Amino acid sequence: MKYRKTLQKQKGISLSGLLVWSVILILIAISGLKIAPAYIEFSTIQKNLTAIAKDTNSQNMDLSQIRLLFNRRAPIDNIKSINGQDIKINKENGRIVLSAEYTTKIPLIANLSLTIDFEPISD
Repeated sequence: MKYRKTLQKQKGISLSGLLVWSVILILIAISGLKIAPAYIEFSTIQKNLTAIAKDTNSQNMDLSQIRLLFNRRAPIDNIKSINGQDIKINKENGRIVLSAEYTTKIPLIANLSLTIDFEPISD
Protein backbone atom coordinates (compact mmCIF):
# COMPACT_ATOMS: atom_id res chain seq x y z
CA MET A 1 0.00 0.00 0.00
CA LYS A 2 1.54 3.18 -1.14
CA TYR A 3 0.81 6.39 0.61
CA ARG A 4 0.52 9.16 -1.89
CA LYS A 5 1.48 12.61 -0.89
CA THR A 6 -0.31 15.16 -2.87
CA LEU A 7 0.70 18.71 -2.65
CA GLN A 8 -2.28 20.83 -2.01
CA LYS A 9 -2.19 24.56 -1.76
CA GLN A 10 -3.61 25.89 1.43
CA LYS A 11 -6.60 28.14 1.08
CA GLY A 12 -7.81 30.72 3.53
CA ILE A 13 -6.29 33.33 5.76
CA SER A 14 -3.78 32.90 8.54
CA LEU A 15 -4.36 34.14 12.06
CA SER A 16 -1.75 36.87 11.71
CA GLY A 17 -3.29 38.05 8.44
CA LEU A 18 -6.71 38.09 10.07
CA LEU A 19 -5.41 40.20 12.96
CA VAL A 20 -3.67 42.69 10.67
CA TRP A 21 -6.77 43.19 8.51
CA SER A 22 -8.96 43.42 11.61
CA VAL A 23 -6.82 46.21 13.04
CA ILE A 24 -6.87 48.08 9.72
CA LEU A 25 -10.66 47.79 9.42
CA ILE A 26 -11.17 48.88 13.04
CA LEU A 27 -8.98 51.98 12.54
CA ILE A 28 -10.92 52.90 9.40
CA ALA A 29 -14.23 52.45 11.24
CA ILE A 30 -13.12 54.57 14.21
CA SER A 31 -11.90 57.33 11.88
CA GLY A 32 -15.18 57.24 10.00
CA LEU A 33 -17.16 57.53 13.22
CA LYS A 34 -15.13 60.58 14.25
CA ILE A 35 -15.44 62.29 10.86
CA ALA A 36 -19.15 61.58 10.24
CA PRO A 37 -20.56 64.22 12.67
CA ALA A 38 -18.67 67.01 10.85
CA TYR A 39 -20.20 66.00 7.52
CA ILE A 40 -23.65 65.63 9.08
CA GLU A 41 -23.39 69.17 10.47
CA PHE A 42 -22.22 70.45 7.06
CA SER A 43 -25.25 68.84 5.43
CA THR A 44 -27.55 70.39 8.04
CA ILE A 45 -26.05 73.86 7.53
CA GLN A 46 -26.43 73.56 3.78
CA LYS A 47 -30.04 72.40 4.18
CA ASN A 48 -30.84 75.38 6.40
CA LEU A 49 -29.18 77.87 4.05
CA THR A 50 -31.16 76.45 1.14
CA ALA A 51 -34.43 76.57 3.09
CA ILE A 52 -33.86 80.20 4.09
CA ALA A 53 -32.88 81.20 0.53
CA LYS A 54 -35.96 79.51 -0.98
CA ASP A 55 -38.33 81.08 1.53
CA THR A 56 -40.42 83.64 -0.34
CA ASN A 57 -40.46 86.00 2.64
CA SER A 58 -36.66 86.08 2.87
CA GLN A 59 -36.35 87.63 -0.60
CA ASN A 60 -37.61 90.94 0.82
CA MET A 61 -35.90 90.71 4.22
CA ASP A 62 -33.06 92.82 5.49
CA LEU A 63 -29.62 91.17 5.90
CA SER A 64 -29.85 91.26 9.68
CA GLN A 65 -33.25 89.57 9.57
CA ILE A 66 -31.85 86.74 7.43
CA ARG A 67 -29.01 86.24 9.89
CA LEU A 68 -31.47 86.27 12.77
CA LEU A 69 -33.56 83.65 10.97
CA PHE A 70 -30.50 81.39 10.72
CA ASN A 71 -29.66 81.98 14.39
CA ARG A 72 -33.16 80.83 15.32
CA ARG A 73 -32.84 77.65 13.25
CA ALA A 74 -29.31 76.75 14.43
CA PRO A 75 -30.11 75.53 17.98
CA ILE A 76 -32.96 73.38 16.70
CA ASP A 77 -30.61 71.49 14.34
CA ASN A 78 -27.67 71.56 16.78
CA ILE A 79 -25.46 73.75 14.58
CA LYS A 80 -22.45 74.97 16.55
CA SER A 81 -19.77 75.61 13.91
CA ILE A 82 -21.21 78.85 12.53
CA ASN A 83 -23.73 81.50 13.45
CA GLY A 84 -25.65 84.14 11.55
CA GLN A 85 -22.70 86.55 11.48
CA ASP A 86 -20.62 84.02 9.50
CA ILE A 87 -23.11 83.87 6.62
CA LYS A 88 -22.30 85.72 3.39
CA ILE A 89 -25.37 87.02 1.61
CA ASN A 90 -25.31 87.80 -2.12
CA LYS A 91 -27.99 88.51 -4.69
CA GLU A 92 -27.64 86.71 -8.02
CA ASN A 93 -30.26 86.95 -10.77
CA GLY A 94 -32.74 88.55 -8.39
CA ARG A 95 -32.56 85.85 -5.74
CA ILE A 96 -30.63 85.52 -2.50
CA VAL A 97 -27.64 83.15 -2.32
CA LEU A 98 -26.36 82.30 1.16
CA SER A 99 -22.91 80.85 1.78
CA ALA A 100 -20.41 80.36 4.58
CA GLU A 101 -16.87 79.13 5.12
CA TYR A 102 -15.63 77.35 8.21
CA THR A 103 -12.99 74.89 9.33
CA THR A 104 -13.45 71.87 11.57
CA LYS A 105 -10.55 70.28 13.45
CA ILE A 106 -11.09 66.65 14.42
CA PRO A 107 -8.65 65.00 16.87
CA LEU A 108 -7.82 61.46 15.72
CA ILE A 109 -5.02 59.89 17.79
CA ALA A 110 -2.80 61.58 20.39
CA ASN A 111 -1.49 64.77 18.71
CA LEU A 112 -2.68 63.78 15.24
CA SER A 113 -5.74 65.67 14.02
CA LEU A 114 -7.63 66.20 10.80
CA THR A 115 -8.63 69.66 9.55
CA ILE A 116 -11.50 69.94 7.08
CA ASP A 117 -12.57 73.13 5.28
CA PHE A 118 -16.27 73.38 4.50
CA GLU A 119 -18.06 75.81 2.18
CA PRO A 120 -21.83 75.31 2.33
CA ILE A 121 -23.89 77.27 -0.18
CA SER A 122 -27.60 77.52 -0.80
CA ASP A 123 -28.87 76.06 -4.06
